[in-house]
Amino acid sequence: MTSDSSGLVDPASLPKAEFAFPGPLRDALVAATLDGRKVATTGLAAEYEHEGEPLPEIGERSVVVDSADRPVAVIEVTSVRVVSLGEVDSAHAVDEGEGHTTVAQWRAAHEKFWHGQEMRLALGDATFTVDDATPVVLERFRVVVDLRTA
Repeated sequence: MTSDSSGLVDPASLPKAEFAFPGPLRDALVAATLDGRKVATTGLAAEYEHEGEPLPEIGERSVVVDSADRPVAVIEVTSVRVVSLGEVDSAHAVDEGEGHTTVAQWRAAHEKFWHGQEMRLALGDATFTVDDATPVVLERFRVVVDLRTA
């Protein structure tokens, strides 16, 4: 990660934070991040494993990109927990900023996404499914730079 003389981080030196796949869902999640409604996200432990990526760590920064792959914000991880899907609580569900008010609503939307063709293709498993025991990565973050105004 590089910074200029003012101490600002060069977004091009950071890994990308890509919420969902490009399209309407990503655009909605990026908007929620920028307006402060989205301060948490959930990933599948299986996705990190499949990609050979380490789990996020507190203090790590990444650049949020929109559906056109434009950098829009720099976020910093504030907490990371790996839990079973059945342990996700309502506070986390609400903090994802998608408008869900219950874990059941959140879970239904996430299962639809995780069981979708794009995710199954990304994981290389045409029959991938989740259940209460599926490990998920609960990440909290804060926006440190809004690149639209920087």
